[in-house]
Amino acid sequence: MDRRAPPTRCAVITPALAKRATRGAPERRSPQSRLEEAVGLAAAIDLDVVYSATIPLSEIRPATFLGSGKVEELEGVVRAEAVDLVFFDAALSPVQQRNLEKAWSAKVVDRTALILEIFGMRARTKEGALQVELAHLNYQRSRLVRSWTHLERQRGGFGFLGGPGETQIEADRRLIGDRILRIEKELEQVKRTRGLHRASRKRVPYPIVALVGYTNAGKSTLFNRLTRAEVMAKDLLFATLDPTLRAVDLPHGTRIILSDTVGFISELPTQLVAAFRATLEEVLEADLILHVRDISHPDTDAQAADVSDVLEDLGVDPQPGGRVIEVWNKIDRLAPEEREQVENRAARGGAEAPVPVSALTGEGTDDLLGLIERRITAGRVTVSVTLAAEDGEGLGWLYRHGEVLERITDDDGAIHVALRIPPDRAGLITRRFGARRVHPT
Repeated sequence: MDRRAPPTRCAVITPALAKRATRGAPERRSPQSRLEEAVGLAAAIDLDVVYSATIPLSEIRPATFLGSGKVEELEGVVRAEAVDLVFFDAALSPVQQRNLEKAWSAKVVDRTALILEIFGMRARTKEGALQVELAHLNYQRSRLVRSWTHLERQRGGFGFLGGPGETQIEADRRLIGDRILRIEKELEQVKRTRGLHRASRKRVPYPIVALVGYTNAGKSTLFNRLTRAEVMAKDLLFATLDPTLRAVDLPHGTRIILSDTVGFISELPTQLVAAFRATLEEVLEADLILHVRDISHPDTDAQAADVSDVLEDLGVDPQPGGRVIEVWNKIDRLAPEEREQVENRAARGGAEAPVPVSALTGEGTDDLLGLIERRITAGRVTVSVTLAAEDGEGLGWLYRHGEVLERITDDDGAIHVALRIPPDRAGLITRRFGARRVHPT
């Protein structure tokens, strides 16, 4: 017999603010599109969405966000649909959250809280769990309402979604502060360890290529396609969270490290951006950044703008051309005429042209790998190194530290290796083998 509790019945409310642009936050999406994304967030955490609606608003009410008439109307919906939890797709103040819970006799979570809950469920590594807990505690420390229930339950999200009758423990500021300090110390150690790993990779200089993109753009599917790995990839918001790194050999032998990072989303909670900064340092340190876009999505331009905002917050220039390559994924989902238009747009992009691909079918991925290799090797110099026949250690060193283009063995056994390297490594080659055996080509 299946004794699992039935899924929590949820209502999704997306406010649509009139004249939003005058508040300094121009709306990039239609209300219906925002509602669909909100329902997707609820589905990502296995909530049973029994009601969803956009609510037009002329202004935000300090006490309840919505007007009193709309609060009463939704109270009837919550009661009629036996709703246990209301997901309010906006940032609520503690007072607004408390008043809405009182009016509707149901738990109310805002956008930040739900995304934190999703991240808590998705984290698989110790680092990921620590980062989510830190973000959650910083969020909770600013709340006046009770929600911090993890002392009573063992679950990943420090959650908001427990069943009825569960004991609610008010957040104790001193306990939260002490726990934040402990987590920050642990994460600082993680950051130092990451730094050591990064330094060791620089000694064996494989370029880093980081995948970024809006959640559900297909990053993990593309990562699996390029690396032949089996990272979790589902048609689900935030299907993967913890970063993954794999080595990839490009068409002419250049080896890179490909890094899959957490997906971005509009209005990503600032607590999460701060908490995941150590993870996102892989993006900051990357030699190339692949901005993966779901080109089949009706809001692809708005999603790209949201990703660019986060990259700018991290100090990365999001414009294609420098370190960024735009990858237009999911071309297999386009109708033939749409696909032709997309491919023509990409072809007109010149040196900064995006690359249309299908991570699912593999179309375009060879072109992508070729472009990555050209961008990685641009500006490199070619040298020729002569080795004695018995210098197997030196030969292995060259393969580890550069891109071997050609290897010729003379009749007397001497080995001539043509090698492509970054300019700053020419001195290292000369010191290792001596100036007489290293020649520019």
